[in-house]
Amino acid sequence: MQKPKSFRPWQPEQTTLLPPSPREWLSEDHQVYFLLDLVDELDLSAILIPAQAKDPRGGKGVDPRMMTLLLLYAYCVGTVSSRKIERACYEDLAFRVLTGNQQPDHSRISEFRRRNLDALKDLFIQILRLCQKAGMVSLGHVALDGTKVQANASKRKAMSHERMLRTEKELEKEINALMGKAEILDAQEDRRYGKGKLGSELPDELRRRQDRLARIRQARKEMEAETAAAAARQRREEAEEARAKAASAHEADALAAEQAELNRKAEAAAAKAMAAREAAIEAAEQAGLEPPDLEPLAADAMPKRGLARKADGAPTKKTQRNFTDPDSHLMQSGGSYLQGYNCQLAVDSDHQVIVAVGVSNQPPDVEHLEPMLQRIATSAGALPDVMTLDAGYWSEDNVKVCADQGIDAYIATGRLPHGQPPPPQRGPLPTDADAKTRMARKLRSKKGSRIYAQRKAIVEPVNGQIKEGRGLRRFLLRGLEKVNGEWHLIAATHNLLKLFRFRRSQQQAQWVATA
Repeated sequence: MQKPKSFRPWQPEQTTLLPPSPREWLSEDHQVYFLLDLVDELDLSAILIPAQAKDPRGGKGVDPRMMTLLLLYAYCVGTVSSRKIERACYEDLAFRVLTGNQQPDHSRISEFRRRNLDALKDLFIQILRLCQKAGMVSLGHVALDGTKVQANASKRKAMSHERMLRTEKELEKEINALMGKAEILDAQEDRRYGKGKLGSELPDELRRRQDRLARIRQARKEMEAETAAAAARQRREEAEEARAKAASAHEADALAAEQAELNRKAEAAAAKAMAAREAAIEAAEQAGLEPPDLEPLAADAMPKRGLARKADGAPTKKTQRNFTDPDSHLMQSGGSYLQGYNCQLAVDSDHQVIVAVGVSNQPPDVEHLEPMLQRIATSAGALPDVMTLDAGYWSEDNVKVCADQGIDAYIATGRLPHGQPPPPQRGPLPTDADAKTRMARKLRSKKGSRIYAQRKAIVEPVNGQIKEGRGLRRFLLRGLEKVNGEWHLIAATHNLLKLFRFRRSQQQAQWVATA
């Protein structure tokens, strides 16, 4: 008779005589060991020095280097919630090896990220430098693209200026009615039971309406302050432009009448700018905010959101503001709308390494090219030879900016049917052709069509790797400044994954060569 099939012993309760080494728990080429080796290549002084300067009394804290690697690995695998990270430190073998079997709680993880967000953001450049040192970045061809990422807020939590005003009036009317009813019931109960007792349910109703009225009123004031500041900034730019025209006319010895007219326009523009500035400061004071910064934006500063406003700086009826994340904006993405941010990525063609990033709450891409060029030069150390951009970046100014900086730019002038190359165009180019016609002809050439076709294979897969591969479709943090830090962290961990796979492939190639 044939013996029954036997199996390996399975004894979950069995303990080991000696503890096994963590090196035996994961494969030798696991990403965790790569990170543990990488920690010596990173400058973590911006995180370590403040932590070491704390009061030494009390219990010992966790090692900041371990916490940094923990966050980097968590973002690499798409785990960004502090509670999920804490649970993974108990349940996930890779997390336990990385932390040395320590389990920091979620509040400590969240506080570490909040306190060191700027230092974590700076790791993007350090990791990019490691990629450059490894020969993964040449800046021969860089593709720029913007992707809309959902904010940690719902678009249903937004309200238009018109609805805010209407709701305020309705709530004030309801509050007055409830107050009147409360006074009547209070007087009746005073006669019946004595003083000191109000109606049973009215205080809660009043409190809820008063709190909601206060939130809506504050949001409206902040919206009005933002649109007033935008109007003041525009008036200032117009005044500077008018003053520059008057000064250039004076240097060119213009006619007296022409010079007087230019001076009059400059003075009028300056007066409007001063009035708009005072209105913006007053609106900020009413909202309890700091005075607005009306100075010109830095060269690498991302464009600010342009809320719809009237000529006097007041918001229009349909201008909206979100209660959960006021910095986020309603944006169109994939045929629908989401409450989110416009996240920019500049990707090198060699190994899909991100060489510059930026975040703004301005939905159109066209205004992002100039600051992104500055960021590429700062983070990567040089500008690319060739750049490809989709139709969202098209403008004659952007073509000129690229040409002035020696970049061979290929910017789509319009949308093409999906999967179809631009149709060829024959015949000589007209001598009076404008910039758009010249760019369209450039894209229709054999060389231009071949180069531009590479764009979707350079930058679009990176968006997919971030959103689909790692599941990072929504920001965890709120507010433009924090979201910017988180986007840098997402980009840094993308490059970290590229560097890990590149070094692993080199090691495997060496093993094959020596075998």
